[in-house]
Amino acid sequence: MEYDFEFKSRRSCVLATRGMVAASQPLAAQVGLDVLKRGGNAADAAIATAAMMVVVEPISNGIGGDCFALYFDAGTKQISALNGSGRSGAAANAAALRKQGYSDMPLYTGAAVTVPGCVRGWSDMLEKHGTLKLAELLQPAIETAERGFPVTEWIGHAWRLSEKKLLRAPDWRSGDKDNGPEQPSGNELLLNGRAPQAGEVIKLSTLATTLRGIAADGPAHIYEGEFAKQAAEHVQKYGGWLTADDFAAHEGEWVDALSTDYHGAKLYECPPNGQGLAALVACNIANAANLAKYEQADRLAHMIEFMRVGFEVAGKEVYDPKWAKVDKKHLCERAYGISRLVDIDASQAFKGHVFGRTGNDTIYLSVVDGEGNACSWIQSCYMGTGTGLVVPGTGVSLQNRGAGFSLDKDHPNLLEPRKRPYHTIIPAMSTRDGELHACFGIMGGHMQPQAHFQVLTHLLDGKNPQQALDEPRWQLVGHGGKLLMEPGFDEEVIADLERRGYEIRIVDGFESIHMGGGQVIQRNPASGVLIAGSDPRKDGCAVGF
Repeated sequence: MEYDFEFKSRRSCVLATRGMVAASQPLAAQVGLDVLKRGGNAADAAIATAAMMVVVEPISNGIGGDCFALYFDAGTKQISALNGSGRSGAAANAAALRKQGYSDMPLYTGAAVTVPGCVRGWSDMLEKHGTLKLAELLQPAIETAERGFPVTEWIGHAWRLSEKKLLRAPDWRSGDKDNGPEQPSGNELLLNGRAPQAGEVIKLSTLATTLRGIAADGPAHIYEGEFAKQAAEHVQKYGGWLTADDFAAHEGEWVDALSTDYHGAKLYECPPNGQGLAALVACNIANAANLAKYEQADRLAHMIEFMRVGFEVAGKEVYDPKWAKVDKKHLCERAYGISRLVDIDASQAFKGHVFGRTGNDTIYLSVVDGEGNACSWIQSCYMGTGTGLVVPGTGVSLQNRGAGFSLDKDHPNLLEPRKRPYHTIIPAMSTRDGELHACFGIMGGHMQPQAHFQVLTHLLDGKNPQQALDEPRWQLVGHGGKLLMEPGFDEEVIADLERRGYEIRIVDGFESIHMGGGQVIQRNPASGVLIAGSDPRKDGCAVGF
């Protein structure tokens, strides 16, 4: 069955008081809700949902990828940030890649594989904030992988984009200098050698076996056992450096979230090496400029330019914090926002910006429990199934986060041993007067901070979560003032932006996948009522009780 992807949600919000889960696949959202119903908290439900997403949307995330999270503790009113991203191998060598003729990082070879941090992140979240055991929370994902599940519309269509990559098919053109040999293990994420179509049932038996191993042994199954050895061998077969020792050395990290004031709320993001700083800087400048005073096209033009500066800052300041000389808090303070206003002329498009490469395939989920604890969780393999390198017999495709490194000797993201790359995936939260305002996120490469800025603005302007997600989006891309816009913007506004020099392309249908897909849960602190919306650009939903 074919779909035109011209879906209009026409949804009202989902409301509940005892717990809420919003995710991009309905079966996963239901798993999280079941955990809440039997007494688990937001951390427990988030991990159960995240594990299920590995199964039901394996072309956007997986055990071979990374994760980040923000957690709001209702008792202390504190927000903690989890960096679940992995590092390059101890033998990583930028000079060797330059000698092979690369000027940029390869995308799909073993050199692009960094240690996957996802499973360690699951464990770290449960150890700090959870109440249930990882083994119990993995059971629905294991059973679904073994019994099979029907593939949904958006996911089914996106699955086709990874088909040839998974197989290393002879006619697959990756852009890298060597795709490596054909890969029979790619069939472990396919149905009879091809991508499943929407409505077809697929079983992922080898992935189920891996999940069973994690349930039995915990993170050690990935980082200390046979899996690490097999994964390292597979990476090296395709030109990478990872070793079993690199897996064993991996650790996640709890860090302080960064925040900035915006329009009466406080936006929280994970600090670098994630790109949440771009959203914080844009919101900081918008707050200093009093964005609300602008009308229609002028307001939109200013938002675009504030975001452009946000990316400019991120390009210089987002890299592995272990390599940082100073923290980034000053970039989120009002004085910095005011200081950047002199650099902005919204009367004409600035055409000198250049963004790095990016991927659009990620999963995001939001959970708030009845006590008001909240978990904003995101995980990804980066570009679809990442490198597409499937560790034989495991059903695990390894990420290509190493593509976020640079081969430029003077770049802060230069590929170096045991270093974390520039990361695109970013969860978000906002508070008002110290109370949780919204637990939200919008996935999709460089769209993510732009969508955080837009959706949070809609929420603070009075739109409910579903309305905020339904609104048409814009995206500053590439260079030369290029702008993607969805249908729904006023024609006069589009014409005004074009007069300012923006090169606009309207995207709709399946192309709307480039505009991100998000989930939002708000909580009324007085009544405890949870109000949720789920993005029509994805297959998911919000569910509560």
